[in-house]
Amino acid sequence: MRCLVVDDYAPFLEAASSLLQLQGIAVVGVATTGAEALRRAEELWPEVILVDINLGAESGFELAEQLYRDRHSVPVILISTHAEQDFADMIEASPAVGFLCKSALSPGAIRDFTGLADPGYYADYLCQTKS
Repeated sequence: MRCLVVDDYAPFLEAASSLLQLQGIAVVGVATTGAEALRRAEELWPEVILVDINLGAESGFELAEQLYRDRHSVPVILISTHAEQDFADMIEASPAVGFLCKSALSPGAIRDFTGLADPGYYADYLCQTKS
């Protein structure tokens, strides 16, 4: 599974990327701003995008909306150090497929939200859409 991680905190990006890659998720890119995330999503064709709710001065909710409008076939999972109930209404209203507390981040949790258990799925999809 190809993953893009969006967070404004560099130590988390590094830790999350290492953790996910060690457990079989290909982190194809990282971004620290909304604009960078939109560019990277267009360039890298991720299967899933993890978006921090708090992106400094930017809103992860607004970025999730923009990603949905631009790349609606790519699932977005919102992430945060805060508890889900802190943002329950906003999470429910967003186009994101789900929410993960950063401490619960794992390939299994990502696969549960996306349903993409087959590693060959995306390769087949790319071959069909780029032909």
